[in-house]
Amino acid sequence: MTPLSPLENNTPLAERMRPSDLDSFFGQKQLLAEGKMLRELLLSGSLPSLILWGPPGTGKTSLARIIARMTNATFVFFSAVLSGVKEVRKIVSEAEQRRESDSSDRTIFFVDEIHRFSKSQQDAFLPHVESGLFTLVGATTENPSFQVIAPLLSRCRVLVLDPLSAADLENIVNRALQDRKHGLGIFDLVIQPESLEFLTELADGDARNCLNILEIAATLVLQQTAETGDLSITVNALKEASQKKTLRYDKAGDEHYNLISALHKSLRDSDPDGSLYWFYRMIESGEDPLYISRRLIRFASEDIGIADPHALIQANASRSTYLFLGSPEGELALAQTVIYLATAPKSNSVYTASKQVKHRIKDTGSLPVPHHIRNAPTFLMKELGYGQDYKYAHDHKDGLVDQSHLPPELEGSVFYQPTNKGYESVVRDRLTKWRKILNQRRSNNND
Repeated sequence: MTPLSPLENNTPLAERMRPSDLDSFFGQKQLLAEGKMLRELLLSGSLPSLILWGPPGTGKTSLARIIARMTNATFVFFSAVLSGVKEVRKIVSEAEQRRESDSSDRTIFFVDEIHRFSKSQQDAFLPHVESGLFTLVGATTENPSFQVIAPLLSRCRVLVLDPLSAADLENIVNRALQDRKHGLGIFDLVIQPESLEFLTELADGDARNCLNILEIAATLVLQQTAETGDLSITVNALKEASQKKTLRYDKAGDEHYNLISALHKSLRDSDPDGSLYWFYRMIESGEDPLYISRRLIRFASEDIGIADPHALIQANASRSTYLFLGSPEGELALAQTVIYLATAPKSNSVYTASKQVKHRIKDTGSLPVPHHIRNAPTFLMKELGYGQDYKYAHDHKDGLVDQSHLPPELEGSVFYQPTNKGYESVVRDRLTKWRKILNQRRSNNND
């Protein structure tokens, strides 16, 4: 009798292969290796409330179930997507009943996607975490610093789960292929090293994604076995099963900000290769190219400025080009700008001067404009001294005049200090020359 296809099992392979103990759990050695914090906490039986933060498919739910088993606690699974405060109250009531009947009966309250809970919903179980009625284990793919209320976060230990390594994924795949009770062992499928390497690359650190692709590929191979007699999971079968690799990304989440930060810092450090890599990582993950364009325009002023005035022109031109061509053709213009900005001379003088000016305005308030640089379109304004003693630059030698353009309280302040990088070195030399001329004139007048 021909065995059933893997997909004829109603339970997905990823769920069937969920590890039940630490020996079958692969990855997260920074937490679970000998002597590491979480392992020691589990062995001691003293477990605080936890927030498990990491990308999809890194073992957050599996780890929570293992924690419950090792602590002999009642495990309550709760989805922040599907449930609300009403369900929380029911769980609280049941936990209170268990405690009344057996004071040693502990409840592990696992909240999947805890970041989906609003602040008021998170408030609903805060008192019960404080009282010790249950131990909270929250799982999130989002940065808990922004998504979990501060009182709750302060009562939990945050554990960071990393994407699984290729070696971890290989162990998971081999276990699934060999397990005859829950996995694919009954089918006697084999996977060659090159196919296994390709699969782990496709999975991108996500065990669930890895097992989903493996299960579909196994189904394709088994359907063709009657004709070929071959039980090998090939690269072609994996390509067919995956269709397109999905990169780990969330346009509004932590990974979004990680990638744009990596792009910005690679540009600032004048690394065109790193900059181009992070640019296309965002593009291939589905980021809006216009969002990236906006950041490039900002970068042109913030980190390059007058060191290369053409940088801002280039950044704006690439945005116009993208709007005209669209994707994918217009993305090349943005890539050109990425390389241009990365290789341009850098200066944050404009950015620094702007911050200093705003800080000084905040400290000094609304200082009045000196009368000599006020406009005087009416007779009354002239009578009040508006424009009096103003020196018209074009009437003076070199187009330079010795008059202050700041309120008296800020006389002598220097906000913009150009560097010697790129075109800004020309500006620096020009300002130095002008200041020398004006100082010489003052010296002559004093003589």
